[in-house]
Amino acid sequence: MSIKNSGAAPASAVNTNGKLPMEENEEEEIWKVAVSRFQAREEEIERKKMTVKEKVQQRLGFAEEATRCLTQTLEELEIMGDPMRKEVGMVRKKIDMANRDIKSLAQICQKKEKEYKETLEAFNEKNKEKTHLVSMLMELLAESERVRMKKLEEINKTVGALQ
Repeated sequence: MSIKNSGAAPASAVNTNGKLPMEENEEEEIWKVAVSRFQAREEEIERKKMTVKEKVQQRLGFAEEATRCLTQTLEELEIMGDPMRKEVGMVRKKIDMANRDIKSLAQICQKKEKEYKETLEAFNEKNKEKTHLVSMLMELLAESERVRMKKLEEINKTVGALQ
């Protein structure tokens, strides 16, 4: 039986896997193109990955710098706050001491005011008593003078009658 050439490859040109050598070259080319495309995509992905990594590293650097700057600012604020706290603490202690002194002085003042009022009251009573006694003395003196004058007049009358 004779096989006519109808576009098919001769039997000796058929490969062991059943494909023609021409198809095998095309497949190999397709395979090479696919592999090169895959490698190009991998390289592109790797470039993008490196770009993103660089951006992340850059932002991390900025973040570290900002953190360092904020930490330094915080330390400066704490340093600035410490003397103020000490001064405020000292002033508060002085205020507390002054309050204690004021309290004790207020108690002493109240006690002295009470003593003063009692003394003033006693003084006023004694002054009233003195005024009353002086007025009694004046009355007694006036009465005594009147009685003496009356006696002198009687004696004078008696002496005048004797003469």
